[in-house]
Amino acid sequence: MRRMAGFIVFWIAVGMIVELFIESILISILLILFLLLLGYNLFLC
Repeated sequence: MRRMAGFIVFWIAVGMIVELFIESILISILLILFLLLLGYNLFLC
């Protein structure tokens, strides 16, 4: 279940990276980094 949650969170972060090209906001960058790290940790642990 944790691997699935990590996979989902990782792809949410990838979608937010695409959103970044439309409008760049500092909060979006921080949220992307947080979701990438969370997804990576959940997927591998």
